[in-house]
Amino acid sequence: MKLLGVILKDIFMKDQKYIPALGYDFLSEYYDFTIKLTMPEKKFRNKLIELIDPTAGESILEFGFGTAQNIILLAGREKKALIQGVDIDPKIKNIAEHKLNKNKLNVPLYLYDGQTLPFQNDSFDKVYSSLVFHQLDSATKLNCLRELHRVLKPNGKLVIGDWGKAKNTRMRIAFYAVQLLDGFKTTNDNVKGLMVDYIINSGFQHVSEVDFINTAIGTYSYYTAIKSK
Repeated sequence: MKLLGVILKDIFMKDQKYIPALGYDFLSEYYDFTIKLTMPEKKFRNKLIELIDPTAGESILEFGFGTAQNIILLAGREKKALIQGVDIDPKIKNIAEHKLNKNKLNVPLYLYDGQTLPFQNDSFDKVYSSLVFHQLDSATKLNCLRELHRVLKPNGKLVIGDWGKAKNTRMRIAFYAVQLLDGFKTTNDNVKGLMVDYIINSGFQHVSEVDFINTAIGTYSYYTAIKSK
């Protein structure tokens, strides 16, 4: 099965510089449906928004906005928050912009080169991300976290929701489905529970895994951290 995943990735991602939603570019349009099918969507998204805890006037960035579903919920929770999003995938940006327009939300979305975020130092009060870091290799994980640290204001808050260490054997077996799509190289650190180490090594403080939800395809964990003064 692992060999099959490698072969499929070689065929469909030969010239890709990033891993699209669901692992392959042609599957991106089915991302929302897949999330609804495999995860308790309302529960895991609402918990993410609770941890972000938006307030009026705060500048908030979503790293890897995907199809903008989290942005829509966040804007619904606090209409006066100043929300922006950044992603690397042009196709997913088109999907997100369509959904935002449909919901009459004016939220700036940006593409970036995978190296340097297009924002100045100390730009945001809070930065959050969901289901992105398991798609990044070790060096890219660390670089992206350092960039998030850079663009956060002093005392700014980081919230990450992503696949974490399986809480039981069933969750570990279920997570192989994700690994076949997104690759073992990028997902192994997540399932080993190493996200906390990456966040600490990128300069954040008060880092912890604060909660988790077991889903049909693995354990979704929540991490929070603070950028010191």
